[in-house]
Amino acid sequence: MEIVVRPLEKEDWTSISRIYAEGIATGVATFETEVPGWDSWNNKYIDLCRIVAMQKENVVGFAVLSLVSNRFVYRGVAEVTLYVDKDFRGNGIGEILLNELIIESEAHEFWTLQSSIFSENEPSINLHKKCGFRVVGVKEKIGQLNGKWYDNHFLERRSKII
Repeated sequence: MEIVVRPLEKEDWTSISRIYAEGIATGVATFETEVPGWDSWNNKYIDLCRIVAMQKENVVGFAVLSLVSNRFVYRGVAEVTLYVDKDFRGNGIGEILLNELIIESEAHEFWTLQSSIFSENEPSINLHKKCGFRVVGVKEKIGQLNGKWYDNHFLERRSKII
C-alpha cells in the first residue's frame, strides 16, 4: 500500500472530521464527544506542520500540532494530535505520519513534542515510543468521559537537532 504524505488543506475537512469522529467513537482517543466545525478545529491547531496521509485519492490519516502555551519561552514546544482511519489502522500509517510530523516540526524549530494519551490506548502509546517519545509520567484521573475517570500517559520527544 503506497502512502503519500502532503500538507493538510481545508478541502480535506470532510475526511478529517470523519476520521476524528471515528476516534471519538473509540472512547480512548479524546475527551471530546463531538466533532467541532472547521473554524473551531482550525483555530485550535497551529498553521504549521499540518499533514495528511493519502492512499490513492483518499485521506486515511492526519497529524497536527497545537501550542502548549502562548508564552515565548515555550515557542518550541507543541502537542501532537494524530488520527488514522479505522479501516487503515495497523498498517504503519501512524508511524509514517508521526515521523513526518517530527521532521516538519524540527524544520520549524520545535524542540519538544508531547502527547497525552489515554492509558488504555496502548497502540498509540507504543507508536509514540517507537518514534522516539518517552513516557514522562501518568496523569491520574486527569479527566472524565461519560462519567468515568481516565488516566493519561504523558509522553515527550526532545529533538536532537534543535
